[in-house]
Amino acid sequence: MASKSGLDDATKGKLLLIALAFCWGLAWPALRIALDELSPWATRWFGYSIGAAALAVLLKLQGRSFYIPFGRNWLHIIAAGMLNVVAFGVFGTLAQLNTATTRVIIINYSMPIWSSMLAWLILRERPNAWIAAGLALCIAGLAVLVYPVAATSLGEPTGLILAFLCSVSWAAGTIYMKIVRFDGDLIAVTMWQVVVGASVFALLYLIMQGPPVFETLQLRTWLGLAYAGLFGTAAAYFIWYNIIGKVSTATASLGTLANPVVGVVGSVLILGERMTVADIVGFALIFAAAACVLLQPRQRAIDTGTPT
Repeated sequence: MASKSGLDDATKGKLLLIALAFCWGLAWPALRIALDELSPWATRWFGYSIGAAALAVLLKLQGRSFYIPFGRNWLHIIAAGMLNVVAFGVFGTLAQLNTATTRVIIINYSMPIWSSMLAWLILRERPNAWIAAGLALCIAGLAVLVYPVAATSLGEPTGLILAFLCSVSWAAGTIYMKIVRFDGDLIAVTMWQVVVGASVFALLYLIMQGPPVFETLQLRTWLGLAYAGLFGTAAAYFIWYNIIGKVSTATASLGTLANPVVGVVGSVLILGERMTVADIVGFALIFAAAACVLLQPRQRAIDTGTPT
């Protein structure tokens, strides 16, 4: 049905998917810019704090409830926040300090494969031929990325391992979110998970660096933090939940595949990173692997989640 603006839900959903690709994809180079001046703990603390505050404003503007019933709901929020926000943030940020952001993005978007594998192990959802093909392509892509790096440097594989752990943590969080049931608004649940993440990173900052020392930061650092918080976290989650129900599962899945493309291209243009032949081949294989999982017939792509 067409809205007052003349656009039907499907068209609005597709436009939102384009916006989502830029929100999530460009958040990676934005974070890398902030890391030039700030520690991983400060970067994620400030970024998640901005994101949580922005989500709170969006909830208020729409008249939605912040309230989450006490009891098991909060235990689930904390557990999911530790996987989806804290572990993801720690591994992803440290990975960017140890290898190129393009490689972190490429490996991170192997997440649908690990989500499918965990669903097999935990939820007893047997993998089909599409998932098996995706797993084979993903392993081949990871091998292409890791072999030349491991053959030339002892330190560089650290970043790739951290990126892999980042992907697995998000997949684990996705499976956890499928197992439990939350009482309350999904965006409010997400906001509180981000609050959990911001609180943990504030504590990590105090442990690692002591009391905050306020120093003048470059404008580019503030812009990187603002983009990661406002767009990479708040706007991205808000858009994602508004896409659900507006487009088909296949369209939503195809749209999420644009995220790593935007992220990789953005890292090349913004950060000046150069992709090697191995990076390009690995990217193609892992992209194909994710496509196998996300675009398989009758696949519930909304359930796979999308990392940032």
